[in-house]
Amino acid sequence: MSCVSLFIRNLLYGWLFSHRSRRELIAALIQTDDTEHYQHVTLAHALRGNVLWSVVQSTPKDPSKASRTAIHCTLMQGSGGSWGYKAMDESVQPCYYSCPKIYLTMAPVISPEWREKVLAHHQRRYPQPGAIKEGDR
Repeated sequence: MSCVSLFIRNLLYGWLFSHRSRRELIAALIQTDDTEHYQHVTLAHALRGNVLWSVVQSTPKDPSKASRTAIHCTLMQGSGGSWGYKAMDESVQPCYYSCPKIYLTMAPVISPEWREKVLAHHQRRYPQPGAIKEGDR
């Protein structure tokens, strides 16, 4: 396998492409999804470029099991007239940190390390006026 083929294979690994527009893809990703065993409901969502952040509650249809709420990070990309996505949640510690801060209060902590990086991202991007920075002392 050539280096280019290997690069493309790795680049697309885990991505699902459809023939939808970006808007249709987003609508499909945030709609309520009923499966045989769960109902997944998007409680909140926000776009940061081509990253769709969402808080999703998954309720099992088996009443003896508990619901789970998690922060999802869905990467989106257009290619050849279609749009694709790669879905992740907090448990995989995505290397993206633009998650809305309010979402951290909407779902139980799965990865404290990832959440610290989200807070650090927001602190760098939106520093508090009058805050003392390291090295200013």
